[in-house]
Amino acid sequence: MELIIYLAIGAIAGFAAGLFGVGGGLIIIPILYVVFSSMQYDPSVIMHLALGTSLATIIVTSISSVSAHNKKGAVLWPVVRNLAPGLILGAFAGAWVAGLLSGANLQLVIGAFALWVAYTMFKGAKVQVDETKRLPSTGTQVLAGTGIGVASAIFGIGGGSLTVPFLNKCGVVMQKAVGTSAACGFPIAVAGAIGFMVFGAKAAVEIPNAIGYIHIYAFLGISLMSFFSAKVGAKVAHALSPAMLKKCFSGLLCAIGLYFVYQGVLA
Repeated sequence: MELIIYLAIGAIAGFAAGLFGVGGGLIIIPILYVVFSSMQYDPSVIMHLALGTSLATIIVTSISSVSAHNKKGAVLWPVVRNLAPGLILGAFAGAWVAGLLSGANLQLVIGAFALWVAYTMFKGAKVQVDETKRLPSTGTQVLAGTGIGVASAIFGIGGGSLTVPFLNKCGVVMQKAVGTSAACGFPIAVAGAIGFMVFGAKAAVEIPNAIGYIHIYAFLGISLMSFFSAKVGAKVAHALSPAMLKKCFSGLLCAIGLYFVYQGVLA
């Protein structure tokens, strides 16, 4: 039954990853939180375990998602190369910061962040991207990548909720922003997952079938199914209008944000 649950999570998260370019983390985290709680793991590390495991699965999900987007020419590789150094450094540092926060504080921070992004995305759903705008200098992109990396590791996501709006404001159309964001999810996930393993090991976390803050069985089950479902989500993304994609994206983030704020207040 546990394996079936992880496979189901992977199917849903993979589809969301391909559709929204968010790496599936915002779907994986709340479900894993519920699953790990039902297994009666130590409440003080459940949120950290969900975040670390989420980042680990995004390594696989992003590969599948970016492959589908790249076939449609929707990945801006020069931008990915410019953002990558900052994303890697920031994600590792973000894992360290997350380890310092309590589970309840993580829930409140993630919930508030998701609600803010949902609002900004929905507000701009009907606004056409100004394609006359240009991306900033390479140095500025590296700095932006660092900030995105730090936040992504703390929130256990592939960075789509930050990378997509950033690229939109720089004049990149929604489909290409999503495709590029999917590619950026890989360095974030690798660096963040390593960070959660390292800092989880230092914290002497004692969870069955886990390395640091990463649950191995959950990682394998979710990754296996999400690898295939991400391709389906990517195909659907290119069939929707940019405005509709933004509305769906904001609706997803709003639901997740409300959930985590509620859980954080109760904790």
